[in-house]
Amino acid sequence: MTEDMKLAPLSRGARIDVLDILRGIAILLILYMNIGFQASPVTYLMGDFRLIGWTAADRITWIGIATFLEGTQRCMLEFLFAAGFMVLTRRAMRPDGPVAIADLHYRRNLWLLAFGLINVFVVLWVGDILTIYSIAALFLFPFRKLGPKLLLALGCGFALFTAVTGAIDYRERVNLIAKVEVAQAARAAGQPITADQRTALEDWQKRLDRWDPNRPPDEKTRTSLEKERKGYSGGWWNYASYLWGEWTSFMVGKGFLLIAIVEAFCAMLIGIALCKWGVIQGQRSARFYALATLLAYGFGLTARFIGGLEVTAFAPTPKTIWITAEFARLAVGLGHVTLINLIVKTAAGRTILSPFKAAGRTAFSLYFLEQIIGMHILFAPYGLNLWAKFGWADQFWIATGVIVLCLVVGNLWMRFFATGPLEWAWRSLSYVEWQPFRRQHQAAAA
Repeated sequence: MTEDMKLAPLSRGARIDVLDILRGIAILLILYMNIGFQASPVTYLMGDFRLIGWTAADRITWIGIATFLEGTQRCMLEFLFAAGFMVLTRRAMRPDGPVAIADLHYRRNLWLLAFGLINVFVVLWVGDILTIYSIAALFLFPFRKLGPKLLLALGCGFALFTAVTGAIDYRERVNLIAKVEVAQAARAAGQPITADQRTALEDWQKRLDRWDPNRPPDEKTRTSLEKERKGYSGGWWNYASYLWGEWTSFMVGKGFLLIAIVEAFCAMLIGIALCKWGVIQGQRSARFYALATLLAYGFGLTARFIGGLEVTAFAPTPKTIWITAEFARLAVGLGHVTLINLIVKTAAGRTILSPFKAAGRTAFSLYFLEQIIGMHILFAPYGLNLWAKFGWADQFWIATGVIVLCLVVGNLWMRFFATGPLEWAWRSLSYVEWQPFRRQHQAAAA
């Protein structure tokens, strides 16, 4: 490789500040969603989540997170991962682009996969995204030269698939309700009902029973909850064994890992398109960002708020969110990106959001720190043992405290060091060369 082709990470001066700000906000605010899986029984979380807490404050918190945040920070990170990919592979866009860039791309993502598995099996974070992103990114390289319109169309494929399957489920539920109404009318009139109508009535009753707050838990729920309680009692081995089993069962056994990889890959394709249009990295006008924010939030927040109201009705009625969920997630994620870019275009906005630059430059390390605080200090049986003790509102404020702590840690760290500790390890392994760690070493290398 010639000297002018030598690969190296971006220096501080060459970094795009808005990307760091976006990354810092996304990696910190993702804790608002993750803390539910750390602090609450997953049996309740995936079932009747009112059992976690359902005061007026809990209801407002749940609706607020479901509308503004759920899945959107993950979406921002997927877009940003794609932007980072484009920055990394910019020289490979030319016909004579160095093969070393492809080599670096695959090597860094295989190392990211290794860090993700450490996060799962050592840090014990079942909701790890590094494993998902690293695998999805392995398929990105051949798509780097496609036009943004085609990338956008391909990236919407997963959202379209979920919308179609959601529409089918919606129609089936409408048909079930129609059958039930006919059967109930026939029964009220003393007329005989058919076997099909009897099956519809039984199915409907089961669905009603699921959301009856006075109904005792069924055998499956009791068994699942007892398994969780055993995992969250005793020592590290019980705790780790339970979490390993949950990741294997849920992510691999139920196929969620594959679904998550497809979701991430499609969002990354959209992220590449947005990067080629200059949207993510702040190259568009303030007017563009204002209009894009209005349109993205207009659809996304409306669809998600309506969906939240549908879900919190706790009734087996058909829900529009089954159809709109993924498109709305992408829209709100895009709205966050464009709003932050709009804010950064003002001097006051840059000042207010500037602390998140350090968080973005240490995002990898802070992501691990968030899990260590939650999984091993706050909620582990050998830590403060606060598991299953807080409702949605209290969890929000606990997460806020951890976020502020991580933000402070990130800014203090970056006063003395060129990069976060895990960022340094990842880059050194990826480039097969020790990278500058302390600030003065980075200045000397530059």
